[in-house]
Amino acid sequence: MINLERLTLAELNRKASAKFRNRLAFATYREGHIYNRITYREWGIRTRQFGGLLRTLGLDTGDRVMILAENRPEWPIAYFGAALGGFVSVPVLPDCSSEQIKAIGDHAGIAALCITEKTSPKLAHAGFDPAIPLIYIDTSTETISEQGSTAASILVSIHGRKKQLPLWQGGFCKEPESWFPEIQEEDLASILYTLGTTGCSKGVMFSHRNLFFTAQASCSLMNIFPRDRLLSVIPLAHAYECTLGLLAAVMSGASITYLDRPPVPAVLLSAIQALRPTVMVTVPSFIENLYCHRIAPALKANPLYQFPLTRFLAIKIAGYKLMATLGSSVRFFGIGGGSLSHEVETFLRKVQLPYAPAYGLAETVPFVAGTEPYRFPFGSVGKPLKGIEFRLLSLTGKGVLGSPGTTVDSRYTEGEIQVRGPQVTAGYYRDSESTREAFTADGWFRTGDVGFLDPTGHLFIRGRPKAMILGPLEERSDLEDIEEILMASTLREDALVYPR
Repeated sequence: MINLERLTLAELNRKASAKFRNRLAFATYREGHIYNRITYREWGIRTRQFGGLLRTLGLDTGDRVMILAENRPEWPIAYFGAALGGFVSVPVLPDCSSEQIKAIGDHAGIAALCITEKTSPKLAHAGFDPAIPLIYIDTSTETISEQGSTAASILVSIHGRKKQLPLWQGGFCKEPESWFPEIQEEDLASILYTLGTTGCSKGVMFSHRNLFFTAQASCSLMNIFPRDRLLSVIPLAHAYECTLGLLAAVMSGASITYLDRPPVPAVLLSAIQALRPTVMVTVPSFIENLYCHRIAPALKANPLYQFPLTRFLAIKIAGYKLMATLGSSVRFFGIGGGSLSHEVETFLRKVQLPYAPAYGLAETVPFVAGTEPYRFPFGSVGKPLKGIEFRLLSLTGKGVLGSPGTTVDSRYTEGEIQVRGPQVTAGYYRDSESTREAFTADGWFRTGDVGFLDPTGHLFIRGRPKAMILGPLEERSDLEDIEEILMASTLREDALVYPR
C-alpha cells in the first residue's frame, strides 16, 4: 500500500501513477473481451489533463463538478482530475431522474457537468443553464504524429455548441507547481447526495481525510495487493464502492474492470467467468438472488440433500458450484449496504465462502464496522473500526449501554449506534438544520440504527426504531425480519413491509 505524506486524492494520484506506472489500472469488459485498458501512468497523465481542462474552462478552486456517468475508466479520471484541480466532485447515480439531477445540480451550484453518451439524454429536460460546460468524458481522442508527439482532445458543449477542445499538453510532463492549487486534508473533496424515500436529497460532505481514513481502514481488512483483480458491480457514486472498490484498490496498485452495461445476472456472471476476480465488493441482494434462484433450487433437488447423513455432501457440492460461479479465485467477497438473510448467511458459512460484512452509512464515509473473512460470529458486521469513537445510547434515555473494550454484556440492552471520529462527515452541504439534527450536543453522529455488542466487541444490527412494531404486550417485531421471510421465497422479485 502507498504511504502518503498528505491524505488527499491529488497526492494519491501522483504517488500511484508513479509507483505502479506500467501496471493495469482500469479496463472495460464487453461480451468476452477487455478493452479500454489504462495503465497507472496513463491514468496519471489523463487525470492531469482533465484537471487542466477544467482550469481552462474558467472554473475556480472549490467549484462543484457533477459526474453523471456509468462505471467506466473515465469516471475515476474525472473524479481524481477534479480533485487535482482543486474542485469538488458531485457524483450522481446514472439512473436518477432528470428532476433529481436538476435538483442536485441546483443545490450544489455546479460549474461543470461530466456526462457520457448514455447519460446525456437525461439532460434534455433538466433545464440546466446552457453556460454550464458539458464534458463528454467518453469522447477523449488521442493521435500520435510521425514525430511521436501526442495530441489529445475531448468533446465539450457550451451554449449548445459542441467542439473538440485540446486537452492540456502539460499532462505529459510534471505539472508546474503553480498550475494546480495545494490541496489540504480537511478540504472538501466530494458531495454525495442521498436520495431518501421522502424524495428529499441531502448532500453529505466528504473531506479528503474522511475518504482516506476509511480507505486505509478497509485496506487493513481486505489486504489488497497489486496482483489483485477487482470487478466493479456497484455504481461508483456509492460511497461503499468509491472507497473500497476504487480508493483502496488504487492505493494498493490493483486493477479494476468495469462492465459496459448494467450488471444483470447474465452479463455479470459472464464477466466473472472471464475475469476471475480475486476481490469483489457487493450488496446483499446480489448473493441472495444468486442463492435463491440458482443455488438453493439445485441444492434442494439433489437426492443427497434429502437425507441428514448425506446432506453435508450436497451442501459441499453446492459450495463448489458457487465458487465456480464466482470465478474460483475470489478470496475477499465484501458485502455492505444491508444485512444478509439468515438462510443465505448460514449457507455461506457452511461452504466457507470468504465473505466479509460491513456496516455504515454515507455520513460515515461509509464505514463504522467491518471484518476480515471468517473472523466474526454469525450475524455480526464485525467490530467498530480502530480509530473511531463508538457508543450505544439507550433507547429509554438511560445513558450509554456499552462500547468496545468494556465488560458490559449488552446482548439484551440494545441502543442507538452513535459514532465520532475522522470518518464522520462534517455535515450536509448548505443544510445547517439537517446537520444540527444529525448530531448530538456533544458531537456524536446519530446513525438512527439500533444495535448491540457481544462480549467480544462484535456489533450486531437490529434495525431502526421506525421499522419496529410494538405489540399489545410490548413485544417487538422488526419489519426487516418480516421482509427477510418474504425475500426467502423464490416466487417474489422484491418485498416491502410498512406499518399502517
